[in-house]
Amino acid sequence: MPRFIIDGREIEFKQGQTIIEAAANYGIDIPHFCWHPKLSVSGNCRMCLVEVEKMPKLVIACSTIASEGMVVHTHSEKSIAARNAVIEFFLINHPLDCPICDEAGECKLQDYAYQHSVGESRFVEEKVHKDKRIPLGPRVLFDGERCISCSRCIRFCDEIAKDSELTFVQRGDRVTITTFPGEELDNPYSMNVVDICPVGALTNRDFRFQARVWDMSHTNTICNGCARGCNTEIWVRDNKILRLVPRYNEEVNSYWMCDHGRLNTFKFVNADDRVDGPHLRVEGNLVKVGWDEAFAQTASRLKSFAKDEIAIIGSPYTTCEDNFMIAKFAKSVLGTGNLDFIRHIDPEFGDDILRKDDVTPNTLGAELTGIAPSKNGKDYSNIIKGIREGKIKALYLIEDDLLDYDSHLEELIAKLDLFIVNASNFNKSTTLADIVLPSATYAEKNGTFVNFQGRLQRIKAAVATIDADRALEGMSMSRLDKFGTKFDRWASGKKFDSRATWKILAGLSAALGQKYKYQMAEEVFADLGKSVSVFKDLDYDVIGDSGVQLKINVNELTAKV
Repeated sequence: MPRFIIDGREIEFKQGQTIIEAAANYGIDIPHFCWHPKLSVSGNCRMCLVEVEKMPKLVIACSTIASEGMVVHTHSEKSIAARNAVIEFFLINHPLDCPICDEAGECKLQDYAYQHSVGESRFVEEKVHKDKRIPLGPRVLFDGERCISCSRCIRFCDEIAKDSELTFVQRGDRVTITTFPGEELDNPYSMNVVDICPVGALTNRDFRFQARVWDMSHTNTICNGCARGCNTEIWVRDNKILRLVPRYNEEVNSYWMCDHGRLNTFKFVNADDRVDGPHLRVEGNLVKVGWDEAFAQTASRLKSFAKDEIAIIGSPYTTCEDNFMIAKFAKSVLGTGNLDFIRHIDPEFGDDILRKDDVTPNTLGAELTGIAPSKNGKDYSNIIKGIREGKIKALYLIEDDLLDYDSHLEELIAKLDLFIVNASNFNKSTTLADIVLPSATYAEKNGTFVNFQGRLQRIKAAVATIDADRALEGMSMSRLDKFGTKFDRWASGKKFDSRATWKILAGLSAALGQKYKYQMAEEVFADLGKSVSVFKDLDYDVIGDSGVQLKINVNELTAKV
């Protein structure tokens, strides 16, 4: 491969790469505003000016093609002086509102101003004033005074979202951004412009003024909004999720995520309708009880049915670890082969960018871990038929809402002798349940999902539960780090009495006379690796933050869908 020298370091590059692209591949950061690795080059901020030997003047690294033998200086006197001048130019009209700006703490202009500014302005005239707090669409606000006209948002809409909604208007220092006549910024990916805006010009209307970034913890996880499994970060303050942002993974979602995943996949975690502790139906009402009583009552009632009279419906919303335990509980503890899960397909949701028709995060994971009827067992349609015929008398529904999926089943479900529901939030199904056991949400537990491509990815606990506090008590910091936990167990904020489904079923199994020695999700995953060949030789360290591709025939597994 060809090579060139940058700041005394020789690096390789691919033909056609620009200086800034080649440098980024080696972890060399050249200051920039308008350049983004997934957008076209605009070259209008001039922040990436560098000195190249034998060239008569400074060049912008974002659009200058690297060539063999080129010698580049990013920290020469000329480069630094040019960068300082660019920053001074930007700050002439930029408002001094860092104390109230949502971007503070993750703002490129703020960072570069510290690095390339003398700390005072020579400009003594009145700053140019522009419109502020302008709703460009239902989810994004625009502050014209903060905008540095980098055009990232315009190019994103044109090139990634495939919906040209934004444009520049006016000239010179009066230039600003607006929507085209009759348009608004409402494409399904509109909030990505907030992420890529290098300053605080574009802000998230849902998160605006909620918290400072340094007051929150952030945890790497996976979006549960569809089968894509976008890599994300959960940002938490006082044990409450305040925002989700995309996390780079070129194999899955690149730098992006959809607005649905960003806004509609986390608010249930701290909602008022959370199931906080086990509940038993007493004289027609659900009454909160302790875990020991819930396990004893549930086990006692399950023992009163024949194996063929019990059915379990697993979940594509929960983890591989949970579903593996569901399969073990059904087939080994209860001895029933009546086992399946509901496939949630919405043809109107998917698109050709990121969103998939399968609106659950772990359909493939549920299939791979054994959520399927045994040879003589019943699948979903036959379970419903069995209830109708009176052959299925006890149903255990796990992390799904059967009545939301099919409201016509209400009268049928009401005829069951026993209806048990594992749920994180009260829903239509829990209104008919005899026993409700509180499941931890995806943000409160560790585990894995398998996306539509067959990629195995990790979720990590970002929000504490009462059970997590007990489990982590006395754990060393190195162990906490491996566990993947970044939440502050002593932070203020409500903690719910919920448990991961695998842990609930382990407790219930013990009450039924069969003990499992699992203490952590990774121990369940280790057993999964011994039992299911596609997970062999994998562990949480191998999966890492980027995931691993399983050796499976995805088309064959999704044939049912």
